[in-house]
Amino acid sequence: MTLYTTLDSPLGELLLVGERSATAPGGTALASLSLPGQKRAAVVQDDWTHDPAAFADIARQLRAYFDGATAPFTLECVPRGTDFQQRVWAALEAVPYGTTTTYGAIAAAIGAPRAAVRAVGTAIGANPLLVLRPCHRVIGADGSLSGYAGGPERKRQLLDLEGAVPGAA
Repeated sequence: MTLYTTLDSPLGELLLVGERSATAPGGTALASLSLPGQKRAAVVQDDWTHDPAAFADIARQLRAYFDGATAPFTLECVPRGTDFQQRVWAALEAVPYGTTTTYGAIAAAIGAPRAAVRAVGTAIGANPLLVLRPCHRVIGADGSLSGYAGGPERKRQLLDLEGAVPGAA
């Protein structure tokens, strides 16, 4: 069963989508976190169940993040994506709060050749868990705020919140 709720945030109304899980903190494994106007955003389906209570722990952690808490998220995520995408996403999760990295550095971190930078960018663009899986911390080699599905203004907003200085990768 797919569950969903919305959550007000400084980025706009977030759409949280998940599934019940006996092992997840709070009982819900997160499948997607979408921003308004995001590329490839999840869209509520007729057979989904609106259940804000199922996302209480996730919502608490997100509110703490937007209030400036630097503690890592402790969530269970629904496994999705190809093996390559999962490797890229794991490398994203290793990028510390308040720092940035580059697409080339992510490629190197997963043992991919330099030529794989575009494939890494595509995998990052397919990340279904914006904010939580911090693709906003990945910047261009020249320090530009390139390629964020939520848009460059939201990427800047998240980096500012974290005190990250683009180019300090």
